Amino acid sequence: MTMLADLPATTSNASRVLEARYLRRDADRKIIETPQQLYERVARAVSQGELLSGNARQARRYEDDFLGLILSGKFLPNSPTLMNAGTPLGQLSACFVLPVHDSMEDIFEAIRRMALIQQSGGGTGFSFSELRPQGDIVRSTSGEASGPLSFMRIFDSATENIRQGGKRRGANMGVLRVDHPDILDFVRAKVGGDSALRNFNLSVAVTDDFMRAARTGERIALINPRNGATMRSIDAAEILDAMVDATWSCGDPGVLFLDAINAANPTPSLGRIEATNPCGEVPLLPYEACNLGSIDLAKMTIQRNGTLQLDALELRRVVRLAVRFLDDVIDVNRYTSRETEAITRANRKIGLGVMGFAALLIRLGISYDSDDAVHLASHIARFIEQNTIAASQELAEERGVFPNWNASIYAKSGLALRNATRTAIAPTGTLSILAQTTPSIEPLFALAYRRTGVLGGQTLTEISPLLLDFVERNGLRFDAAQIIARGTIAQTEVSPDVKALFATALEIPIERHLQIQHAFQRFIDNSVSKTINLPADAKRENVEHGIWRAWELGLKGVTFFRFGSRGNQVIELGAGETPVRFEQGSKCDPAECAV
Repeated sequence: MTMLADLPATTSNASRVLEARYLRRDADRKIIETPQQLYERVARAVSQGELLSGNARQARRYEDDFLGLILSGKFLPNSPTLMNAGTPLGQLSACFVLPVHDSMEDIFEAIRRMALIQQSGGGTGFSFSELRPQGDIVRSTSGEASGPLSFMRIFDSATENIRQGGKRRGANMGVLRVDHPDILDFVRAKVGGDSALRNFNLSVAVTDDFMRAARTGERIALINPRNGATMRSIDAAEILDAMVDATWSCGDPGVLFLDAINAANPTPSLGRIEATNPCGEVPLLPYEACNLGSIDLAKMTIQRNGTLQLDALELRRVVRLAVRFLDDVIDVNRYTSRETEAITRANRKIGLGVMGFAALLIRLGISYDSDDAVHLASHIARFIEQNTIAASQELAEERGVFPNWNASIYAKSGLALRNATRTAIAPTGTLSILAQTTPSIEPLFALAYRRTGVLGGQTLTEISPLLLDFVERNGLRFDAAQIIARGTIAQTEVSPDVKALFATALEIPIERHLQIQHAFQRFIDNSVSKTINLPADAKRENVEHGIWRAWELGLKGVTFFRFGSRGNQVIELGAGETPVRFEQGSKCDPAECAV
């Protein structure tokens, strides 16, 4: 009989990911740097940003500070920074939004820009809402327009043939407004086929007016973006029903709440935000890019009087140093276009987030499915917000406010900041492997699972080190067969408290998922990438209820994924030979997304 305590944790996955994705190679594809040298390369390259407002001595000081921060695993920047800092490529941003205007020239210009971004490791988001609907007139040819979906397939095909930095496929977000005449075709674009738009996450951009119309049974006008004319009207509830059905069937589309997003837009005079990066955590203006990084909350603890507690002093130190690091990234970055460089430097948006939230809860003995977890999420998010603002204020005193500050919401209050935004919660699929922690603010996916189709087709088998550590510390021994087969302890003979502590994503109610997301979103000035995971027997009504609750809570977006609803799932529940297949985190492959 195999006992859980006899099983080793899989700790080599971080090394395998580093070798496959991040360590530099020569012309013969041989690895030419160690992990230590990688982190030294990143710290040295980013610290050069200090030279713009300081001197060589200051740059050397922060090079050491940045290196220590990364080596500790307490903070990691987004993948393009790890890949490209200190290399000739030098493109360090993860998140981009590109405009798609209604002309053939503009559409293919967007594809060209997308290719350059994805080749350098970034992910791209697009709103296709400006494109005229299928069947509309094309005066230049006297023909009919083919509609947004036809062009999205071209974007998708281009992405399919681009490997980001030669190391992974690209990722896109495709957004369409709910009042576009082709909205129903967009909503159903992925239903019934795994190959449809496989390099896109899809989101419907909805307004508060639409949600109210759906609730009261009213009709909405579908507007031709070419001329602003109403093409027809439709029951709002019909569109919402189609969204629910498609999401229940295949996990797409997600929902973006445009009014909530734009209510938090720090530079509304520069235009409305219509799209996000591929995983939804950063709403951006056209051409804008953002640099992300994540703090491992599981490493932010300290023993006091025999009790493990959150280490507020260390979290404060890490937050403030990470803000400085990300601000330096903006200055040392090599941008893919003049337009992107101009607006990114003018707004200086950064997105500092977290990973390891579930691991922290387990270390503190708190169940994810508890009010205590919600309260801790709010406390952490508020604390990080306060310290990112303080750090950005200090940088503004030292280096000046971001150039568009006079056009921002901060000018009226006189709040001098270096960065228009400071926080975002990314999915951290790959970063959490490097940090050997749990991804983002997600609950445990499983206690034993396999990641398939990553690292060039390799399979990564993982058994939760959190569970192994807990078993060892508490002297527990029981048959591991159920855990290996199913990835949970729900069917094992352990106490209810232990089952609650190690509850996995499918065992946690929708409402609790949303409460945790809301607890963080209240204090995050960008957005939160989170998936509401549903069991296979979840009803379409569960999805509908979740959308309504997300809107009522004021979230900026929401994504659902029902177990088994997609054939190409990339994480499989259980570590045995016949695991149950399942997808965790964002809808795109967590180990492939640009974060």
